[in-house]
Amino acid sequence: MTGAPEPISDAGRSALERELADLRTERDAVAATLRGGEDVGDRADQADELQRADQLDKLDDRITEVEGRLREAAAAGAPSTESVGVGSTVTLRFADADEMTVRIGELAEELDPELVTADSPLGKVLLGRRAGETVEYEAPGGRTTALVLSIGTGGGTP
Repeated sequence: MTGAPEPISDAGRSALERELADLRTERDAVAATLRGGEDVGDRADQADELQRADQLDKLDDRITEVEGRLREAAAAGAPSTESVGVGSTVTLRFADADEMTVRIGELAEELDPELVTADSPLGKVLLGRRAGETVEYEAPGGRTTALVLSIGTGGGTP
Protein backbone atom coordinates (compact mmCIF):
# COMPACT_ATOMS: atom_id res chain seq x y z
CA MET A 1 0.00 0.00 0.00
CA THR A 2 1.30 3.45 -0.84
CA GLY A 3 -0.16 5.46 2.04
CA ALA A 4 -2.23 7.48 -0.45
CA PRO A 5 -5.95 6.74 -0.83
CA GLU A 6 -6.15 3.32 -2.48
CA PRO A 7 -8.86 2.32 -4.94
CA ILE A 8 -10.89 -0.78 -4.25
CA SER A 9 -12.43 -3.31 -6.60
CA ASP A 10 -16.18 -3.44 -7.11
CA ALA A 11 -16.23 -6.82 -5.37
CA GLY A 12 -14.22 -5.41 -2.46
CA ARG A 13 -16.54 -2.44 -2.14
CA SER A 14 -19.58 -4.72 -2.15
CA ALA A 15 -18.03 -6.96 0.50
CA LEU A 16 -17.28 -3.97 2.73
CA GLU A 17 -20.77 -2.54 2.23
CA ARG A 18 -22.28 -5.92 3.23
CA GLU A 19 -20.00 -6.11 6.24
CA LEU A 20 -20.97 -2.56 7.25
CA ALA A 21 -24.68 -3.39 7.04
CA ASP A 22 -24.14 -6.55 9.12
CA LEU A 23 -22.08 -4.63 11.69
CA ARG A 24 -24.75 -1.95 12.04
CA THR A 25 -27.45 -4.59 12.51
CA GLU A 26 -25.38 -6.39 15.13
CA ARG A 27 -24.57 -3.08 16.85
CA ASP A 28 -28.27 -2.18 17.08
CA ALA A 29 -29.04 -5.60 18.59
CA VAL A 30 -26.25 -5.29 21.19
CA ALA A 31 -27.15 -1.67 22.01
CA ALA A 32 -30.77 -2.70 22.63
CA THR A 33 -29.61 -5.08 25.38
CA LEU A 34 -27.72 -2.42 27.36
CA ARG A 35 -29.58 -0.91 30.27
CA GLY A 36 -28.22 2.63 29.98
CA GLY A 37 -27.24 3.59 33.50
CA GLU A 38 -29.80 1.57 35.47
CA ASP A 39 -28.62 -0.58 38.33
CA VAL A 40 -27.84 -3.96 36.83
CA GLY A 41 -28.21 -6.30 39.78
CA ASP A 42 -25.65 -8.87 40.91
CA ARG A 43 -22.03 -9.24 39.80
CA ALA A 44 -22.91 -11.67 37.02
CA ASP A 45 -25.35 -9.15 35.56
CA GLN A 46 -22.72 -6.42 35.87
CA ALA A 47 -20.10 -8.59 34.14
CA ASP A 48 -22.54 -9.39 31.34
CA GLU A 49 -23.34 -5.69 30.93
CA LEU A 50 -19.62 -4.83 30.76
CA GLN A 51 -19.04 -7.56 28.18
CA ARG A 52 -21.85 -6.23 25.96
CA ALA A 53 -20.50 -2.67 26.35
CA ASP A 54 -17.05 -3.92 25.29
CA GLN A 55 -18.60 -5.71 22.32
CA LEU A 56 -20.39 -2.48 21.38
CA ASP A 57 -17.07 -0.59 21.48
CA LYS A 58 -15.44 -3.19 19.20
CA LEU A 59 -18.33 -3.00 16.75
CA ASP A 60 -18.14 0.82 16.75
CA ASP A 61 -14.39 0.64 16.04
CA ARG A 62 -14.87 -1.74 13.11
CA ILE A 63 -17.75 0.35 11.73
CA THR A 64 -15.51 3.44 11.83
CA GLU A 65 -12.70 1.50 10.11
CA VAL A 66 -14.95 0.19 7.31
CA GLU A 67 -16.60 3.59 6.76
CA GLY A 68 -13.14 5.18 6.54
CA ARG A 69 -11.95 2.61 4.00
CA LEU A 70 -15.03 3.17 1.85
CA ARG A 71 -14.51 6.97 1.99
CA GLU A 72 -10.84 6.52 1.08
CA ALA A 73 -11.73 4.28 -1.88
CA ALA A 74 -14.27 6.84 -3.12
CA ALA A 75 -11.64 9.61 -2.90
CA ALA A 76 -9.08 7.45 -4.74
CA GLY A 77 -11.31 6.89 -7.75
CA ALA A 78 -10.69 4.12 -10.26
CA PRO A 79 -7.46 2.12 -10.23
CA SER A 80 -4.74 3.24 -12.62
CA THR A 81 -4.15 1.33 -15.83
CA GLU A 82 -0.57 2.66 -15.93
CA SER A 83 0.72 0.72 -12.94
CA VAL A 84 -0.58 -2.09 -10.76
CA GLY A 85 -2.49 -1.09 -7.64
CA VAL A 86 -5.29 -2.33 -5.44
CA GLY A 87 -8.30 -2.86 -7.70
CA SER A 88 -6.21 -3.57 -10.80
CA THR A 89 -6.74 -6.57 -13.01
CA VAL A 90 -3.40 -7.91 -14.25
CA THR A 91 -2.69 -10.40 -17.00
CA LEU A 92 0.54 -12.31 -16.46
CA ARG A 93 2.61 -14.73 -18.54
CA PHE A 94 4.67 -17.18 -16.54
CA ALA A 95 7.98 -18.78 -17.54
CA ASP A 96 6.15 -21.93 -18.75
CA ALA A 97 4.10 -19.71 -21.16
CA ASP A 98 0.90 -20.11 -19.12
CA GLU A 99 -1.14 -16.91 -18.88
CA MET A 100 -3.35 -15.93 -15.98
CA THR A 101 -5.45 -12.89 -15.12
CA VAL A 102 -5.63 -11.86 -11.47
CA ARG A 103 -7.36 -9.11 -9.52
CA ILE A 104 -5.38 -7.28 -6.86
CA GLY A 105 -7.55 -6.99 -3.78
CA GLU A 106 -7.05 -5.39 -0.41
CA LEU A 107 -8.67 -8.30 1.35
CA ALA A 108 -9.97 -11.69 0.40
CA GLU A 109 -13.64 -10.99 -0.25
CA GLU A 110 -14.44 -14.62 -0.92
CA LEU A 111 -12.82 -17.78 -2.22
CA ASP A 112 -11.84 -16.52 -5.64
CA PRO A 113 -8.99 -18.15 -7.58
CA GLU A 114 -8.44 -14.91 -9.53
CA LEU A 115 -8.01 -12.78 -6.39
CA VAL A 116 -4.51 -11.92 -5.18
CA THR A 117 -4.31 -9.85 -2.03
CA ALA A 118 -1.95 -6.89 -2.01
CA ASP A 119 -0.02 -8.34 0.93
CA SER A 120 0.56 -11.78 -0.66
CA PRO A 121 3.98 -12.54 -2.20
CA LEU A 122 2.66 -12.04 -5.76
CA GLY A 123 0.58 -9.01 -4.80
CA LYS A 124 3.56 -7.30 -3.13
CA VAL A 125 5.81 -7.66 -6.19
CA LEU A 126 3.07 -6.55 -8.59
CA LEU A 127 2.19 -3.28 -6.81
CA GLY A 128 3.60 -0.34 -8.76
CA ARG A 129 4.69 -2.47 -11.74
CA ARG A 130 3.88 -1.58 -15.33
CA ALA A 131 3.03 -3.65 -18.40
CA GLY A 132 6.18 -5.18 -19.86
CA GLU A 133 7.95 -5.58 -16.51
CA THR A 134 8.98 -8.95 -15.15
CA VAL A 135 8.43 -9.85 -11.51
CA GLU A 136 10.02 -12.58 -9.43
CA TYR A 137 8.51 -13.91 -6.22
CA GLU A 138 8.49 -16.89 -3.88
CA ALA A 139 5.54 -19.17 -4.71
CA PRO A 140 4.58 -22.36 -2.84
CA GLY A 141 6.37 -24.37 -5.56
CA GLY A 142 9.53 -22.24 -5.42
CA ARG A 143 10.88 -19.08 -7.05
CA THR A 144 8.65 -17.98 -9.95
CA THR A 145 8.87 -15.25 -12.58
CA ALA A 146 6.06 -13.66 -14.54
CA LEU A 147 5.78 -10.96 -17.20
CA VAL A 148 3.10 -8.30 -16.71
CA LEU A 149 1.24 -8.34 -20.04
CA SER A 150 -1.52 -5.81 -19.31
CA ILE A 151 -3.19 -3.84 -16.55
CA GLY A 152 -6.88 -3.02 -16.35
CA THR A 153 -9.44 -2.02 -13.75
CA GLY A 154 -12.21 -3.89 -11.96
CA GLY A 155 -13.10 -7.51 -12.42
CA GLY A 156 -12.75 -9.33 -15.69
CA THR A 157 -10.33 -8.89 -18.53
CA PRO A 158 -8.08 -5.83 -18.54
